[in-house]
Amino acid sequence: MFGAMMQGDGGGLALVLIVLLMFLFFASMVALTVFWVLMIIDCVKRKRLTDGERIAWILVLVFLQFLGAAIYYFAVKRAH
Repeated sequence: MFGAMMQGDGGGLALVLIVLLMFLFFASMVALTVFWVLMIIDCVKRKRLTDGERIAWILVLVFLQFLGAAIYYFAVKRAH
């Protein structure tokens, strides 16, 4: 299979593109996970939130993960 890819029929380029896409996917997952964790930490440390708001936001962050982190970022972090 890989031998046919490397025989000059464009398969080598396809293999390089696949590896590049896998790297970009992995890097974006790491970045999104770091962003998610940072939003959880910000929520726990934010003094302007009441205990009830903090619990609600933590639940949103835990259950909606990356989408919840984006919502929290625009609704709370950028607003203050």
